[in-house]
Amino acid sequence: MIALIEGKVVEKNESEVILMTAGGVGYRLMCSVGTLSTLPPAGESCRLYTHLNVREDAMELYGFLHPDEKAMFRRLVSVSGIGPKSALFVLGSMPLSELRLAILTGDTAALSRAPGVGKKTAQRISLELKDKLTQDALSAGVGFEDMPVSAGTADAPAADALSEALQALKALGYSPQEATAALKGVKGKAETTDEMIKLALRHMAQQG
Repeated sequence: MIALIEGKVVEKNESEVILMTAGGVGYRLMCSVGTLSTLPPAGESCRLYTHLNVREDAMELYGFLHPDEKAMFRRLVSVSGIGPKSALFVLGSMPLSELRLAILTGDTAALSRAPGVGKKTAQRISLELKDKLTQDALSAGVGFEDMPVSAGTADAPAADALSEALQALKALGYSPQEATAALKGVKGKAETTDEMIKLALRHMAQQG
């Protein structure tokens, strides 16, 4: 399995880039519009994390600037009816933090902005991925620092849930200030971590 490739940009177009490695091997990688727009010009070096897609008639490499983008790509291709090229269109349609928010809040209008993604497909993406993304955030957001409430103002289970929700929102790319403000905005409306995260995301979407 090829985990990443580092080399010089030989050429790139609207859908792919060719990287020449130090060993003299050139790799063709398909990338999202966002990734391609941030790659350096020809002759300069870059590193891309990769996903190898094996089909009966072809082996295709997909490239990503960051591990988080690669992880989201893999989540997207796990959705029924979403292939690698459609996943790249979705990734290129908005920043990664906005894509997570659209999935978690069921924003089908935002998801439908990707070429070839209709309302039903957008609904399927949100339905199949929102719980997985919540669990990803909780797993990445372990720890209880920066707790927005103290033990003296809430019982232990509630404090733990708030702290977990805060860490999850931070793991999704929000600053501690944004996450704390959002959780304060939904205070008293949810008890579990999962409910707090979803309400906080909706609150931020409405404020934005």
